[in-house]
Amino acid sequence: MIAHLTGTVSAKGGVFLVLEVHGVGYKVHAAPRTLDGMSVGDPTSLHTHLAVREDAMELFGFPTQSELSFFELLIGISGIGPRSALGIVGLDSVEKLANAIAHGDVTYLTKVSGVGKKSAEKIVLELRDKVATLDVRGREDTRRDEGDTLEALKALGYRADDAREALRQVPDDIEGQGARIKEALRLLSHH
Repeated sequence: MIAHLTGTVSAKGGVFLVLEVHGVGYKVHAAPRTLDGMSVGDPTSLHTHLAVREDAMELFGFPTQSELSFFELLIGISGIGPRSALGIVGLDSVEKLANAIAHGDVTYLTKVSGVGKKSAEKIVLELRDKVATLDVRGREDTRRDEGDTLEALKALGYRADDAREALRQVPDDIEGQGARIKEALRLLSHH
């Protein structure tokens, strides 16, 4: 819904900033290493992900599209929430994180508070093949990022696992979020 914000930092906390855009202040959660380079009054541009839950709507911001894409890959894993994913993305560069996952370095991922050994193993298991196909800009060559599409299907009442499986079956030549949702719905209706 909100994919990108450009404005001025009007306030800053330990894990968030308030980005003022045309008179509206958006509270955006960000990794401490992202926040370290910002000061109140700085013009800033962030790629964002809007996480919607029953009791909250939260924005998560990233300086690069590759960090946002990696974050969305992480939250696509059952049991990995946005805050844990933000902590993981905040550990290091996307390239180093992808390398750690590709090499099965579970202990590297457990440095994040709230990410235990089992969660780290699950991340390695589910993302090992995907990070191997990431190019330097963080885009997936073989499959487009499905974070928003998955959220849309979940909002329509489908279980995350069923929706994820249907999205895996959607052919890569079907482009655009609307078309991919339509095809996933068609696949889900046949189950």
